Amino acid sequence: MDTATFKRSIWERAFHAFAFEIIAIALTAAAIVLAMGKPLASASGLAVAISTIAMLWNMLFNAAFDRAQAKMGFARTVRVRVVHAFLFESGLTIAIVPLAAWWLNIGLLQAFVLDLGVLAFFLLYAFVYNWCYDIIRARVVAKYRGAAAASASSSASARIGNRPAH
Repeated sequence: MDTATFKRSIWERAFHAFAFEIIAIALTAAAIVLAMGKPLASASGLAVAISTIAMLWNMLFNAAFDRAQAKMGFARTVRVRVVHAFLFESGLTIAIVPLAAWWLNIGLLQAFVLDLGVLAFFLLYAFVYNWCYDIIRARVVAKYRGAAAASASSSASARIGNRPAH
């Protein structure tokens, strides 16, 4: 694929994130219902709350990370990315574990184990979602480019008048 294939508008990025979160909420709520026997309304409410916290934390944390990088001038090496991921997930855990314990009426240890399960799920889910999204997007872009090329070709033919060559 060429690099132009990966240029995404803000609208496409919003769609990508929105679709990711909607599917994640549905899957997370279903998992809570099946694993813990909680009502769907309660599980869905918790899934929406976790999703909202995760999105807000993502924006806040990454803005602070960008500012720290600008101030300190470090490169985004593998080591820095590992530290970034660890700090991000640690902050998210600090926010989500007490909420899940309260919401589901469970202990902090059980909520922490639940959070570890959610983390494992999201590692796999993010990989599969983005892989599938990239495949579908490549097909859509190829189809769009093919249709645009055909349209441009027919427009050029119309301007020439479709006269036979002599």
